[in-house]
Amino acid sequence: MDRPTYRTKVGSQEVDLPIVELDDDTAIALLITVDLGIRFCEVAGQELAARLDALGVDVVASVATMGIPIAIEVTRHLGLDQYVILHKTPKIHLADAVTEPVRSITTAVQQRLLFDRARIAAVKGRRVALIDDVVSTGGSCAAALRLLRGVGAEPVAIGAIVSEGNAWRRTLGDDERLVRVLGELPLFRPLGDGTYVAVPSS
Repeated sequence: MDRPTYRTKVGSQEVDLPIVELDDDTAIALLITVDLGIRFCEVAGQELAARLDALGVDVVASVATMGIPIAIEVTRHLGLDQYVILHKTPKIHLADAVTEPVRSITTAVQQRLLFDRARIAAVKGRRVALIDDVVSTGGSCAAALRLLRGVGAEPVAIGAIVSEGNAWRRTLGDDERLVRVLGELPLFRPLGDGTYVAVPSS
């Protein structure tokens, strides 16, 4: 049986996203940037960069891994060269990393964001745009902002392809004003028969 999909507009582009259940009560339209192709990421990055252009961004940061293709394109279209990555997987060069706990909607366990101390100079005292694929619970973005501010960066924007639901607004608090997105996704409720209904935002 084919998986149900949800058609949504992302800036000037339309995509069909598979609906997947997180638990008995909640399902999401799953946006996986690496499955959408180079052209999609290029256009989305260009359109997101246009929404950030007036903010005087010095450097782009992203949380691994799904935000990276968009972060690269945003960096390119802002005319910048440098971007930094906040990792979730320990690597040999991250043994002494700056860390921050994080939990995301698609990961069942708490993780840690890891930022290479060798890259602190790239963001310290600079205006940073945090780029991600989806802003959902806001947990990843909030953790990334804490980490970036902790190493002396000045976050001036959170750019994402789409927002999902409304939980991120409560999580981010005053930082909600930093968010710029190309589209919005609802959450879904499984009806138990293989179909889903969009949950109104509250």
